[in-house]
Amino acid sequence: MDAVYLCFFAFLAGFVDSVVGGGGLIQLPAMLVFLPEKLTTTLAPVWGTNKFASICGTSMAVAQYSRRVKIQWRLLLPAAIAALIFSTLGARAVASFPKEKLEPVILTMMIAVAAYTFSKKDFGHLHAPKLTLTQTKLFGILTGVIIGFYDGFFGPGTGSFLIFIFIGVFGFDFLNASAHAKVINLVTNLGPVTYFACTHNILYAYAIPMAICNLTGSTIGSRLAVLKGNRFVRTLFLFVVSAMILRYGWKVLSR
Repeated sequence: MDAVYLCFFAFLAGFVDSVVGGGGLIQLPAMLVFLPEKLTTTLAPVWGTNKFASICGTSMAVAQYSRRVKIQWRLLLPAAIAALIFSTLGARAVASFPKEKLEPVILTMMIAVAAYTFSKKDFGHLHAPKLTLTQTKLFGILTGVIIGFYDGFFGPGTGSFLIFIFIGVFGFDFLNASAHAKVINLVTNLGPVTYFACTHNILYAYAIPMAICNLTGSTIGSRLAVLKGNRFVRTLFLFVVSAMILRYGWKVLSR
């Protein structure tokens, strides 16, 4: 029965993550609740299984978006290389740092993201890239370094932070930001998945059915995002970020 619950949450995570990111907010806590306790004595197998399921859904989202949204590969290639390297480093560091120290910082960042997006009604409605090619590459690499390490090390909210960066820094609209965020998110999953697989920290009995459900949810979500456009993506973005604020706020303040 635990596997059924995990598959349901993997489907839901794939759907939400394909549109606005934040799937880790759904899938990772579900795994900590429903996986047998003997399998969660260390974090690495949980993180590895989560990343394995997530990368399948993210791959499908990238395929769906790339058919309908023009991807700026010159921007993404240097960012993706940096993200691959630093997400792997983040995965290696996951067992050696008390992650609870990060949670107040992440909570503050999410509140700032939500407040800014709520206050700027036209935020993400207009697709008007505003950086030169050189600036785009430099900021892309910086994004890959910071977000790559964060996703490999911690994870939840990565897609939402990427969307905010692509809109606020690069001048994309919500739909294009979501499409480009998925490509970077795919790479930030690839590094950790490779590391966890090589260190035998993926629970394949759970990871494979969860991956199928995550992929299914991602297919439906990315198609809806393209069909419904900016307003749908913006609304779901604000909903997910608000939910993340409530979850992290409760966790941080309840200590």
